[in-house]
Amino acid sequence: MKKIFLLEDLECAHCAAKMEAAIQKIEGVAAANINFFAQKLTIEAEDARFDEIIRQAAEACRKVEPDCTIVMK
Repeated sequence: MKKIFLLEDLECAHCAAKMEAAIQKIEGVAAANINFFAQKLTIEAEDARFDEIIRQAAEACRKVEPDCTIVMK
């Protein structure tokens, strides 16, 4: 499954790169990309674990940039 999420309060391109690297290390993630200028996270991961993977991705983002949040639609 591949989904795109908006990111709020992402203020640093270097932090975006660190978050992208951390998300890519999560088990079940096939690909992850953060576009700093568009403030978007694209994630491709296992369907069965997608909700858990997104939760872990949000935690990884908060560790790098505490004010950044993934907008869930």
